[in-house]
Amino acid sequence: MKERSGWYSERLGQGMGVVRWGHWGRPVLLFPTAGGDAEECERHGMVDALGGLIDAGRIKLFSVDSVAGRAWMEKRDPYRCSRLQNAFDAFLYHELVPAIRTDCRVDPQSGEVGIVTAGASIGAFNAVAALCRHPDVFTHAIGMSGTYDLEPWLGGAWNEDFYFASPLHFLPNLGEGDQLTTLRQRHVTLATGEGAWENPGESWRMAHVLGQKGIPNRVDPWGPDHDHDWPTWRAMLPKYLGELG
Repeated sequence: MKERSGWYSERLGQGMGVVRWGHWGRPVLLFPTAGGDAEECERHGMVDALGGLIDAGRIKLFSVDSVAGRAWMEKRDPYRCSRLQNAFDAFLYHELVPAIRTDCRVDPQSGEVGIVTAGASIGAFNAVAALCRHPDVFTHAIGMSGTYDLEPWLGGAWNEDFYFASPLHFLPNLGEGDQLTTLRQRHVTLATGEGAWENPGESWRMAHVLGQKGIPNRVDPWGPDHDHDWPTWRAMLPKYLGELG
């Protein structure tokens, strides 16, 4: 079952589209690639690829418009992009997560299974960043062909908004406390092809930063015949979600 919804977000200053597939199961929040909308994954066959898990009631799939990703891709003012990235994170935590929990009838105090994040390319950045910033609600992140370092896109316009939005930058300085303690009970999968347009070094760099903080993770290389494209991601995501049990 597919259901479209959306609302105007004061945090982002615009309407946001959200789409859900499935009746029940573990909630999975799938982020689009940089320029994508909430239905991008369906147009590229990902929903069909996950059909067995959805139909079996093992996952309930949600997707949302890629607001910050579009701004980065359009090469807008980097200060604005960084602010928008943080506003997008606030939208996720304060607006989208409560909506997902309500839809799934999850009591935030019950200790039930949390939300899995996933995404490809910049969607992988969002998936890993969401988990690292909010391990109280997200339990697993699956990053595919990730672009984890957005600093080159700043053009030297470094700012605090960017620092707190980027796990590669804020995690090394994250001190002991509840956030890090909870993160050490989470898991990050960093899958990467080694074919055209892929950069496995991004995944290894992200893994190194996670590992230094004791955050469980694994890098999974898929070889040179897997390109930075949807056929690769359609093979990856059902495998990793299926492994979650």
